[in-house]
Amino acid sequence: MSNRAVISTEAAPAAIGPYSQAIKVGNTVWISGQIPLDPSTMTCVSGGIEAETQQVFANLSAIAEAAGGELNDAVKINISLTDLGNFAAVNGIMEQHFDEPYPARACVEVAALPKGVAVEIEAILSL
Repeated sequence: MSNRAVISTEAAPAAIGPYSQAIKVGNTVWISGQIPLDPSTMTCVSGGIEAETQQVFANLSAIAEAAGGELNDAVKINISLTDLGNFAAVNGIMEQHFDEPYPARACVEVAALPKGVAVEIEAILSL
């Protein structure tokens, strides 16, 4: 028998494929990659990398809360950008959403992301 729990909230975008918003096993939560979808409309926000990144962190926060935690419980995040030229802007927004010590992180440039967005972020939380 597994102690695996599916985490789901209407405060974050519904999955657009065969995956869960998050899975919780014990005190660890794996949040699927979030893109800048507005959960109420399921459309991508506009306004450039800053607006997209703010929406991604809002989505991650909503899922973290649904799992019984908060974004500051993140121990590792993975960021995918279609343009590493946006690295500094994303860093600045990340600083708004985390307290020190910051989580471990990877940031990579990718050729493309779902729905043509510029950023996708996934997180692992320890509650």
